[in-house]
Amino acid sequence: MAKSVKDILALIKEHDIKMVDFKMVDINGQYRHVTIPAQNFSEDTMKSGIGFDASNYGYAVVEKSDMVFIPDPDTAVIDPFCEIPTLSMTGNAMIIDTPDNRPLAQYPRNIIRAAVDHMKKSGVADTMLILPEFEFYLFDEVTWGVGGSYIGASVDAKQSYWNSTVEGKGVVVPKQKNYHIAKPFDVSYECRSEMCMHMADMGIKINYHHPEVAASGQFEIEPQLGEVVSMADATMMIKYIIHNTALKHGKTATFMPKPIYGEAGSGMHVHMLLLKDGEPVFSDDNGYSHLSKTAHYFMGGLLKHISSLCAITNPSTNSFKRLVPGFEAPVTVGYATSNRSAVIRIPAYAKSPDKRRFELRNPDATCNPYFCYAAILMAGLDGIKNKIDPHENGWGPYDCNLFHLPEEEKAKLQGLPTSLDAALDALEADHDYLTEAGVFPEELINNFIKSKRAECAELAKIPTPAEFDKYYNL
Repeated sequence: MAKSVKDILALIKEHDIKMVDFKMVDINGQYRHVTIPAQNFSEDTMKSGIGFDASNYGYAVVEKSDMVFIPDPDTAVIDPFCEIPTLSMTGNAMIIDTPDNRPLAQYPRNIIRAAVDHMKKSGVADTMLILPEFEFYLFDEVTWGVGGSYIGASVDAKQSYWNSTVEGKGVVVPKQKNYHIAKPFDVSYECRSEMCMHMADMGIKINYHHPEVAASGQFEIEPQLGEVVSMADATMMIKYIIHNTALKHGKTATFMPKPIYGEAGSGMHVHMLLLKDGEPVFSDDNGYSHLSKTAHYFMGGLLKHISSLCAITNPSTNSFKRLVPGFEAPVTVGYATSNRSAVIRIPAYAKSPDKRRFELRNPDATCNPYFCYAAILMAGLDGIKNKIDPHENGWGPYDCNLFHLPEEEKAKLQGLPTSLDAALDALEADHDYLTEAGVFPEELINNFIKSKRAECAELAKIPTPAEFDKYYNL
């Protein structure tokens, strides 16, 4: 049920709320916030919003940069990490016009809503459900530095194979042997359970949490399928909860795709399906892996545009240290059932028509989730519009372990970009599917590419410890 201003005022009174916090999102997908005393919250707050400077959030706007943030009452939750009772809301950014405000087209939450409107107008579906899997590391210590006399980073996880014991108790996890490992080796169980309890309190339904492959503190939390706009909001909140709960337990959480050399990387696999009038669009008992022709066209759109998508779904230089052969990260442009080496995997366990779906395995959580999910939807809709058949285009199905193919067969496969620069090249050349119906403004794409090019250039200038290892004594 949609919340009204009266509902928010009742929440404030019931829980003796002292502060109301408005969480906004910058171009990189990071929270910013502004807080007002609860007694200042009124119907006018919901109508007039909170003023902010959009240029400080990374949005290069042609209009004046002064904007207003309009809270969405349906996102109201009590923030468990504030000592002073605080109610938190996210919402939408608007351009100050006379007489009416209009949505800031570059604002992430407005973009995902525009993508959903485009889907509805297409007649293909009226609802997109997604399920992102959140892989992350929990460290007990982390330090890093980049300066004139020091370049390096150090992490530690008590249970990792590089330690002989945990606090003298002989508990240690062998390298790459952490998957689903139980207590006493699973030393962060209570921390993760508390994370899931906070998520449940905020209305985010969770399937499970468990240790992942890497022995150095890698874990996963998986929510249940949810409507795409709500799940974009939930993605921001899930990351917020994981970071803050980790700190409360004396740990530090990271969603870096590849924080440790030689260990498994962390992705954010995105499961997806479409509904129309409550009925599944992707299900067909007679189709490959029980998926409909529409589902195959959607996959075709993803695979056609996958190189440019990577700039949005994997927008860090570190992302491409995960997307390498030899681990479970996908590197081959293709689709298959129960095959983790292909970019698109169809889970065989999703047997009922309302659960039949596929997952895109390359994304990671350094992305802006609103941009990521909107771009995925736009690529899929382009595939449906243009009837892009993945089989006819030679993208599978690959029902074999692609890592074990003979080298001459591997040479025929199309791979993902190997660097952020290469992905940005692809985005520059291929983004018409994103600007369709004005969903992604051209100025946003240009600004995003410019910003990320500068990031790549900056990081390319910095020597690394590995370079010392290779070249110091030559």
